[in-house]
This record gives sequence, structure tokens and C-alpha cells, in this order.
Amino acid sequence: MTTTHPPGCPVAVSERAAAFDPFSHAYQLDPATYLQWAREEEPVFYSPQLGYWVVTRYDDVKAIFRDNKTFSPSIALEKITPTGPEANAVLESYGFALNRTLVNEDEPAHMPRRRALMKPFTPDELVHHEPMVRRLAREAVDAFVDDGRADLVTQMLYTVPLTVAMHFLGIPEEDQATLKEFSVAHTVNTWGRPTPEEQVQVAHAVGRFWQYAGQVLDKLRQDPSGPGWMPYSLRQQREHPDVVTDSYLHSIMMAGIVAAHETTAHAGSNAVKFLLENRSVWEEICADPGLIPNAVEECLRYVGSVAAWRRIATRDTEVGGVKIPQRAKLLIVQATANRDPRHFEDGDEYDVRRTTSSDHLTFGYGAHQCMGKNLARMELQIFLQELTTRLPHLELEEQEFVYVPNTSFRGPEHLWVRWDPTKNPERTDPSVLERRYPVTVGEPSSAALSRTVVIERVEREGDRIVGLILRDVRGRPLPRWSSGAHIDVDCGRDAAGEPISRQYSLCGPPDADTYQIAVLEEDDSRGGSRWLHAHAKVGGTLRIRGPRNHFRLDPEANHVVLIAGGIGITPVLAHADAARAAGMSYEIHYCGRSRSRLAFLDRLERDHGSRLTTYVKDEGRRLDLRTLLADLPEGHQVYACGPQRMIDELEALAADWPDDVLHVEHFTSQLGELDPSKEHAFDVELKDSGLTVHVAADQTVLQALRGANIDIQSDCEEGLCGSCEAVVLEGEVDHRDVVLTKSEKESNTRMMTCCSRACGERLVLEL
Repeated sequence: MTTTHPPGCPVAVSERAAAFDPFSHAYQLDPATYLQWAREEEPVFYSPQLGYWVVTRYDDVKAIFRDNKTFSPSIALEKITPTGPEANAVLESYGFALNRTLVNEDEPAHMPRRRALMKPFTPDELVHHEPMVRRLAREAVDAFVDDGRADLVTQMLYTVPLTVAMHFLGIPEEDQATLKEFSVAHTVNTWGRPTPEEQVQVAHAVGRFWQYAGQVLDKLRQDPSGPGWMPYSLRQQREHPDVVTDSYLHSIMMAGIVAAHETTAHAGSNAVKFLLENRSVWEEICADPGLIPNAVEECLRYVGSVAAWRRIATRDTEVGGVKIPQRAKLLIVQATANRDPRHFEDGDEYDVRRTTSSDHLTFGYGAHQCMGKNLARMELQIFLQELTTRLPHLELEEQEFVYVPNTSFRGPEHLWVRWDPTKNPERTDPSVLERRYPVTVGEPSSAALSRTVVIERVEREGDRIVGLILRDVRGRPLPRWSSGAHIDVDCGRDAAGEPISRQYSLCGPPDADTYQIAVLEEDDSRGGSRWLHAHAKVGGTLRIRGPRNHFRLDPEANHVVLIAGGIGITPVLAHADAARAAGMSYEIHYCGRSRSRLAFLDRLERDHGSRLTTYVKDEGRRLDLRTLLADLPEGHQVYACGPQRMIDELEALAADWPDDVLHVEHFTSQLGELDPSKEHAFDVELKDSGLTVHVAADQTVLQALRGANIDIQSDCEEGLCGSCEAVVLEGEVDHRDVVLTKSEKESNTRMMTCCSRACGERLVLEL
């Protein structure tokens, strides 16, 4: 059944679209679930009740954020419920004139201001705020830790972010209490649905907010030498008076308080509420605080505080195949997009170890991505660290959660919790109060996404080779994997105290509830294999990450030649098992110094029989790669893992082969420290963000991007794992990784930002 649009909208509206109400309790409680039907059935629809086109899928939302010319942000702060004449008169009486801010400004004005004002938001600057944030969070918990009951919103999660916002902005202490009173009124005025009577009350509060913000700004003008974003902005005004204007400063003074406070306060409340409702996750981060940075990121994805944002079309266009007319207003619902299974596998499930959590759109994307995102991340991590350390036995009380009805920001007004103070850990172990966990200032690295496994069995697989059978320490299923996958294993620390991480291929049955790896104690061990041989005991535990796979078997290959040297048999064995199970045509060539160094030989002979050929140096038989691979038939593919000299010979032979015939698995990197005398500096233009980042001769692209507040994943930072990949739009890349294949490097469409550089003076990346 359908109804029709209001006049001027000549398309049918579905019954569900007509009923859409973003001010309903169901939307406020869980907008992602409320709009799941739309994401799956009608991803772009018109809401006659709201007068907006509603967009719900990840790719569509990201495309809108990416294109600020077609989809202008100019209505981002427009009142979604127009105020009546009486409320307008009240606002006018206060001289209210909220102008353009970084949130709702078009180009070309936006980016020069953003560049001028961005420095205080970069990780190097934000790290100095950590002691202040931790002190405020600690003091908040101190005030109620022995009470046994608290409203975390009013006693911590709302008040602390507001105080942090005031300190970050550089607002004098004596003015903070007054400005705190006005913050909520601005949110309701812009994104809410107040009644005509409420509009007048809100208008008075907003007007006083505007006037007082101006008075505080005038006070700061008298001496802008102090710390904080507003004094910094005033100093920038002296250097760039045409870019940082008086009216602009007044606007961002007011809007900045709300932006730095409301979203973080709601994000903290949503996160703690969700984690306490999902006790197993809460207990997991209590037991393993190292998971907190990614728990925060996954909470931002799954129950973020920014449910939706707004844009207006500057021309006739399309979104998701739906025609959008010029001047149409769009409500882009990040909450639903953040759970889109087309981008996030099992997106409607919370996964504390999800490696793609930070792909969420809660902070927006591109040129208008939230500048304060890393301050928010820092606060949320510290809140969870304090609560899980001091009150791990916290429980959620039975209560009805109430939300301030608005389209964009969501978070409960109260969050009542209880606990038994006699069980507070600090009562029996005062050292709890001395614990300090590291805070990730920026996007969390996938290196933090470790899980603990117990060593179930240790088996001798050959001379100086041990096989380890690993099981999740809490008995949970381990992630699925495919042949060629590896895990990263933490192997103690080096002489400088830095953690050692090494990659080991999975080689057991892929459908088992355990993982199997094999480790050769290398003569020239860099610390990993020697540490494992010394410490891997039955019943012991290891920290692992992954699985990850950059060595996938092509199921469409006509014939597969599998070549292994020594311990390189581990990924090759997994490929052989997969090929056999799939009924593929394959052969295995396995070489080693002695038969005692050929791991899994009995299993290979049993399962692969005549397809296996062995080459044992001590028995006078050596593998002649040139002869073996001469006249390789079309459609054959070669997969190899082994010593570097074997890989070098194969890559030399493959120079004349068609692209992507040879597939090689690397576990060591040849990268060393950057030598500035041999490198050159270059610029990286970030197409989606509108920024140009300078990469110095002694700096990696990854380091430069982080310094510019750009989110990008990483793990190994040696060109081995592929997690820091970026899409290349222009410029020639000097590839130094061992992840991309020959043809992938030649296509010049991707690069590993941890190690690869520009051949010339400029690269353009899709970031």
C-alpha cells in the first residue's frame, strides 16, 4: 500500500516511509534496528513527515560525505523543527547570529579555516590532555565508589566531558559553570522537536548562551596567550584575519562547547550501557584492558552517539540509484550504515576484536570529519579503564531509559548502576589505584586486537620444530580461516623492551575448534622462535591476533604447483589440504636439508601420496626450480613459501611469466630504518579529506597521516600484514612491501603506507 508525496514530489511513498518518525522512542532507543528494514529493502526513501530523503546504507552515506560539492553541509545546523515567530523574536532580542562553523561551511571557505585551526586536535597536541582527563575521571569515581549506587550520566559521563571540553577550549574556570547550563538548550533548539511553548523557553536559554559566549570570547581577546583551542584560534586570527573572522570565532565558541561535550557524553553513556547489558563483553575487557581501545571503536560503530547528520543536494543527482532533486534535504543515518553487512561482516553483531570497527561513520568522513574525534576516543578509553579497574562488579539497574528526542544525537538521560562496595578491588588491593593503562590517541592499531589462547598440546614435528595446538582460553570458538592465513603471535620483548610479534601460518584442519602452528627454532632467530621454544608449554598461554590472509589460493586455477622449503611447508600444507578438499589439480614439491627437518612429512605422505615429491639435500637430491618450472603451462599457478634465497630465485624466474602466476608468502621484512640522505620528501594529497600532507625524508606516509589526524589502520609496520593499505588515485608509488603481487604493484592503485613512498613529488590517496 502506498500514499503520495506532498505536492512537488511526484513519486510514491511506501507505508513504512510515510510512518518514519525520528522523534519516536523506538528511533531514539535504537535507530539502527528501527531502520534496519530500510537498509535492506528501501535504502533511500522520502519521508513526508520530516521532509527529508533518508539514506541508510554504508556506501551511500560515505559517498555523500565524500562529495561536499554535490551534497552541501550548509544545513547541518539548520533547525530541523522551524521555530515560530515568538521564539524567533526572542532569539533576535539577544542578537543571536550563529554563523558558519567548520560543521556547516561550504568550500572554498571551509578548508582554509580547518587548516588554520586544526593543530590542537592532532595526536601530538592531544596527548598533553591525558593527565587532565584521567584526573577528572578518577575524581568522579572517587566521589561515588563507596556508595554502591550511582547515576553514571549525571555523576560522571555527562559532567566530565563538559569539564574536559571547557579546559580544551581554554575557557576560564570562573565561566565554566554558567556555560554548562546552556549546552543542552542548543541541542534541543537545533535537532529537537520542542513545542511552541518550549521553543520560547529554549530560545531564551540559547540567547543567553550566545551572549555569554561572546562575553567570554571578549575576555579571552584581552590575553589570548593561554592554553586551549579558543586562545589558539585568536592567535591564528592575528595571522589570518580574513580566514578566522570575529563572527566566525563567536559561532565556534558556542558550537564548539556542544560539539566537544554532547557527543562524547552520549557516547560514553551508550557504551557503558551496552557493555553492562552484554556482560560477557564487559567481563572480557575487565580481564583484558588492552581490548579497551577497540571496544570503544566498536561501541562507536554499534551504539554511537551520532545517529544521523544532514546534507542538501546542490544539483539533481542520484543516491543508491534513486533520483534526488536539487535542493532536496537528506538525513544520512550513520547508525544504520554502521551495521551494514555489505561493509561489516555480521554487522548487526558486536565484536570487540573486529578489525574494521574504525571504518564506522560516527565521526563522519572526509573533509568534514569530526576534528575532535581523538579527544573523544581518549575520554572514552579512560572512562572504561577507570570503571573496569575499580568497579568490575558494576551492574545495570532495572530502569526505563529516556532520551531527549532529536534526530542526530542519542544517549540516555540517566544510567543507574549498583554494586557491592565491600567487593571493590581497591579495598583489598590498593595497588589497583596505581594502575595506568596506555591510551591510544588516534585510531587503535589492529595490534591491540589480541586474544589469549591456551597451549593445549606441544608436539615435536621435526628436528628443532615444535607444533603448537592452541585453544581459546575461555573455550569460545576461534575465528574461521582459509588456507594461506596466518596469525600474529606475541613473543616477549626485545632488548629495548619493545614487544616482539611474529607471523605463523595456520596448518591444522580449518574446521577444527583449535589453531595449529609449527615453529622452527632459527639459528639466526630475531627473538620470536627462540622465545617460543623456551616458553611454549602445555597449559601456558599466548597472545595472538588474526587470522589474516594475503596468500589466498585461487579456486579457479587450472593446476596448482605448491613449493615449500623447510618450515615454509606450513601455509603450503594448508593449501594442499584445501586443494584436495576442493578436487583441484595440484602437486607438492617439498625440500629441506635433512629428512628430520621436513615437518608434517607423515601427514603429507598419508593425505597427498603421489602428488608429493620431496628433495632432501643430505640424500643428494636437490630441488631444481628452473627445470621444474620450465615451460609452465598456461593456467598453472605457483604458490611458494620458504627461505629467502628460494624466494629470490623464484621471483627471478617469474620475471618472464604472466602476471600473478607466482604467489609468495613472506614472514620477514627487508626494511630498515629510513635513511634521510637516500630518501626525498614529497606531498600526499588526501582526496576525500581535502588536505595535503607533507611527508619528510625521515618519515613514513603512515606517520605523516597520523600526525595530520587522519585515521588509518596499522599493525606490523614492516610491509608484511597489509593493514595500512590505501587507495592510490594519482602518482607513481615506490613499492617496498611484500604484500602486493607484481601486477598489483604495476597497477599502481594501492600502497602500504607504513613503508612505500612516492617515486616523484606527489601522490593522491583516497583518504
